[in-house]
Amino acid sequence: MTVSIPELPLLHLSDDEMALIQVLRADMMRDRWALQLRDAYFNGEQLVRDLGISIPPQLKGLHTVIGWPRVGVESLEERLDLEAFRWADGGDSSELSEVAEANDLFDESSLAHLDALVYGREYLAVGSGTDDSPPLITAESPLDMTLMWDARLRMGTAALRECAADSYIESGPEERMLVLYLPDQTVMCLPSDQGGWEVIHRDKHNLGVVPVVRMANRQRTADRVGKSEITPEVMSITDAACRRLMGMEVAAEFFGAPQRYILGASESAFQDAEGNPLDAWATYIGRVLGLERDEDGNVPTVGQFAAHDPTGMTRIIDLYARIMSSQFGLPPHMLGYTTDNPASADAIRSTEAKLVKRSERRIRRFGRAWQDAMRLALWVRDGEPPEASRRIETVWRNPATPTVAAQADATVKLVQAGILPADSDVTLEMAGLSEGQRQRVRADRQRARGTAVLDRLAALGEADDAARSPEVVDGDVDVG
Repeated sequence: MTVSIPELPLLHLSDDEMALIQVLRADMMRDRWALQLRDAYFNGEQLVRDLGISIPPQLKGLHTVIGWPRVGVESLEERLDLEAFRWADGGDSSELSEVAEANDLFDESSLAHLDALVYGREYLAVGSGTDDSPPLITAESPLDMTLMWDARLRMGTAALRECAADSYIESGPEERMLVLYLPDQTVMCLPSDQGGWEVIHRDKHNLGVVPVVRMANRQRTADRVGKSEITPEVMSITDAACRRLMGMEVAAEFFGAPQRYILGASESAFQDAEGNPLDAWATYIGRVLGLERDEDGNVPTVGQFAAHDPTGMTRIIDLYARIMSSQFGLPPHMLGYTTDNPASADAIRSTEAKLVKRSERRIRRFGRAWQDAMRLALWVRDGEPPEASRRIETVWRNPATPTVAAQADATVKLVQAGILPADSDVTLEMAGLSEGQRQRVRADRQRARGTAVLDRLAALGEADDAARSPEVVDGDVDVG
C-alpha cells in the first residue's frame, strides 16, 4: 500500500531565497536616496544650497520655491491618457475591459505615468484575485520595489517589494512586509520574532515568468532601468532660479524702502521729547520730515539714494525660464516667460511640436508595459498564456492639440476619397472622439439599424396585407 503525503508549503525562506532578498534589498536601498531627491524637487521641498555671500544670517530660514520641475513633468504626463484595451484583430475586447475596470487602470495609469516620469521607472505587479474576482494589477513605486533584469532575455528574473503590511494580515503597528516575486511563485513574508522573515503565504502560479513589468522612462541600451525627467540640468537651473528669487527677497528687505541720508542735523532730531533716542523706524517715518535749523540758521541737507531696481534679477529669471523650457521641450509661456507681442495660435502649436513628439515616444514605451501587464493578467486568470497570434493594443488619446475643425475636415476627406468607410470605428477615432463617445455612437448605430429593420418589416407587412385585401371598384367589390 502506497501512502501519498501532500506537499506542504515551506514556512521559512530557503537559503537561495534569503540570498536573493538581500541582493534585491541592497539594490533598492542604494537607489532610494536619488529617487527621494527627485521627489523633493518635484514637490518643491529641495534644500537650496546657500553660497554664504549675499544672504545675511537673519534670513537663513528663508526658503524660496519655484515649481518648474512639477510644471515640466505634469505637462508631459497630462498628454498621456490611456483610454482602452482592445484586441488587434478586432475581436470582442470585453474581457480586457473587465480586467481594466476591475483594477481602475484608466485612473491608476495616470499615477503610474507620473511616477515613471519623476523617478525614471514604475512597476506593474500582477497577482491572483480573490474568489471569482479578476486578477489584480497594481502600480508600485520604485521607492518600495525593485526588479532583477536579464538583459539578454529582456525580462525580469526576480522582484522584491517592501511595504507596510496589508490590512487583512494580522501584524503589529507599522510592521513591514516583504513580497518576493519569482517565476514559479509569489512569497509573502513578515518579520519573525526570532529575527529574519517568516513566510505567511506562497502563491504558486507556475507562470514561468516573474509577474512584474517595469515601466521605464528614457531607456538606453546600457541602462534599461530608466532615467527621470528631472535631470541634473533641471535641478541645477531650479536651484539657480531659487537663489535669484531669494536674492530678490533679501533686496526687498534691505532696499524696499529707499535709503536716505541727512547732513548737518543735530542730535536732538533723533530723540523724543524726553531725550530718549528714537528707534530707526520712528526716525525714518517721523522726525526726518521736520528738521530744525542749526545755530547758524542752516537747514540740514536731506537726500535719498537710488532705490533698488529688480529688473536685472527678473531678466536673469527669464533667461532661466528659457533654458528650462528647452530642457523640458515646453513652450516658454508655460513657465511664465512672456513677451510684449503674444504668440499666435499657430505659433504656439508649432512650439509644442517637441512636447508632442516626446509624448508619442512615451506612449509607445508605456503602452508596451501595459500590454505585457494585461497579457500576464489573462495568463493568471486562465492558467495559460493567450495565443501568441492575438496581440493586445492600447488606445490613447491624441497627445497633440489639433482643432476639432481640422480633425473633422481631415476625416471627411479620407472618407470621401474612399480610404476609410464612414461607419468604421477608425473613422470615429480619427475624428477625435473618446472611447466612451465611440461606444455611444456604436450603440446609437445599432439602435438605428434595429429601428430601420422594424420599419422595413412593418412596411412589407402593410404591403402584403394590401395585396391580400379586396379592392372596391365603382362601388363593387372586386375579389380578383
